[in-house]
Amino acid sequence: MALSKRFRRVPVMTAIPFSVSRLALARLAFRPFFLLAALFGIAALMVWLAFWHGDVLLRPHGGMLWWHQHEMLFGFGAAVVAGFLLTAVQNWTGRPSLRGGPLLALVMLWLAARWVLAFPMGLPAWGPMLIDASFLAVVAGVVARLVIVARRWRNLILLPVVALLILANLAMHLGILQGDGLLVRQGAHLAVLLITALMVVLGGRVIPMFTANRLGRAKPRPLPWLEGLALVGMAAVLVAQLAVLLGAALPGEAIAGLMGVAALANTLRLARWGGIHTLGEPLLWGLHASYAAIPVGLGMWALAALGLLRVELAVHALTIGGMGTMMLAMMSRVSLGHTGRAIETLPGIGVALGLLVAAALLRSPVLALFPGLTHLTYSVTIILWCLAYAIFLLHYGVPLATPRVDGKDG
Repeated sequence: MALSKRFRRVPVMTAIPFSVSRLALARLAFRPFFLLAALFGIAALMVWLAFWHGDVLLRPHGGMLWWHQHEMLFGFGAAVVAGFLLTAVQNWTGRPSLRGGPLLALVMLWLAARWVLAFPMGLPAWGPMLIDASFLAVVAGVVARLVIVARRWRNLILLPVVALLILANLAMHLGILQGDGLLVRQGAHLAVLLITALMVVLGGRVIPMFTANRLGRAKPRPLPWLEGLALVGMAAVLVAQLAVLLGAALPGEAIAGLMGVAALANTLRLARWGGIHTLGEPLLWGLHASYAAIPVGLGMWALAALGLLRVELAVHALTIGGMGTMMLAMMSRVSLGHTGRAIETLPGIGVALGLLVAAALLRSPVLALFPGLTHLTYSVTIILWCLAYAIFLLHYGVPLATPRVDGKDG
């Protein structure tokens, strides 16, 4: 009897059900997608570097050239866009965004697309296309649902851009299916300009605000005509590129004119944001420098439309100088604020941003002036990108994979 009483005093261990929502990586979309984007960008470019030097490490879907173009846009780029939008939409709407099991399922969908494109495994060509295209479709659906339920109609402006990104992705896939290299090229160009448009919209919202708040300066009052010209000019460029994708034969002079107007408007827009005062703040000057790459890239594209430059030089001004640099700066900032840390420049991040700016200058203006440096420039540019994102991973790998330091959710 006494023995039975003793056993009754022993606490019984009960199983605590595990929930994936408790995983730090599953709490908000910026965590897994920023981490995976940085890792994948480095891996993909190292494979490209090996290929450029004669070593074939992969036999991917579409061939190495297609794979490199596609995966830097719809592997790396789409992951960062998804992480940012699915995190920001929670702030815009005040409603919980994707998390837990559904978020991890979306991550697995992104990973599945990367796998089947790198290792087709004998799948019919439409298989990788459907898997890959469904990723951004799910992202757009989640953002649309939250924005519509919260009635925050202003943010619907981003959804047509994401929808057109899906179209550009499908165009690149269909180009491979049909053996149409021009369709692949036009789809890739549309994707580059769409991501540029996202930078114009989101950069116009946050760069002047971040700059004013950090420096204690008054935020410059927007000039309606200039804001309209910058946005409408970029929209006109997108419409022109979409028309070209659909088979329209637009004169080079018309495309050059549209590119020139968009470049000039965004130059004037940027000049009003006080970038000259941010030289001591890498997280700020990185944003200003990345935005400056937009008019540079558009201006070079205008020259290319007139037959004065190779268009791929303009494309890399936008992708490395604009996309790569702005994404690194924004990921560094978001990864601090949303993990409960002070928003400050960590050691080496200024160097990382400088490496990307240098890579953009080498791959675009310098190569335009000295085309004989092509082989060396390609290699150095890839190494600079990889070093920059390796520095990001060194500082942010642990914060992205662990809970917030203030104990809050997110």
